Amino acid sequence: MTEQTMGLRELKKRQTRENISNQATRLFLERGFDNVTIAEVAAAAQVAKMTVTNYFPRKEDLALDMHDVFVRLLATIVREREPGESALAALRRAFLAAVAERNPVIGFSGPAFARMIMDSPALVARLREFHDDREKLLGDRLAEETGAAPGDILPRVAAAQLGAVHRLLFEEILRRTLDGDGDDAVAAAVERDARIAFDALEPSLGDYAVRPAR
Repeated sequence: MTEQTMGLRELKKRQTRENISNQATRLFLERGFDNVTIAEVAAAAQVAKMTVTNYFPRKEDLALDMHDVFVRLLATIVREREPGESALAALRRAFLAAVAERNPVIGFSGPAFARMIMDSPALVARLREFHDDREKLLGDRLAEETGAAPGDILPRVAAAQLGAVHRLLFEEILRRTLDGDGDDAVAAAVERDARIAFDALEPSLGDYAVRPAR
């Protein structure tokens, strides 16, 4: 098999996945997540039902299709932090930048998408799993970055605090969006809240997991 053939095959897979995701999102927004079946998504995407489940084993992941990006985000930010920068400082910097960008990964998804999530107990539960998975991965990264001994609870404590702040701010973005605030108003309020929240962690985590200067 040539590299060109492999490249075309991967491109086809990406296009199929994007088509399924786009058709599913359209149906979910029109009718509500709980009112759409996998078979209806398959029909709209013009693929077999098995094709849908091959790309998205869980129906919830059709709506929340950024699982890997979401779950890895905090650990990736910590891994890529600057010399002399603590984990807290890196996460604060990255979050404020994401607010300025109105990044959908932190919750800027628009009122229709936010309503779709909050109206579905299944999606709310799946999103909670995303946050839990993200906190676990962050704890693992902090343990590795600090050379913590096996069983050391400190990385998990730090991850729980940092994860809780990100979870709270995510929920605040959804809440304000559903209350009818526009993106600019949501961003202004959440930027203020983020500074308060991260500052509250400064006494305990300001000097934790600081990357050594080069």
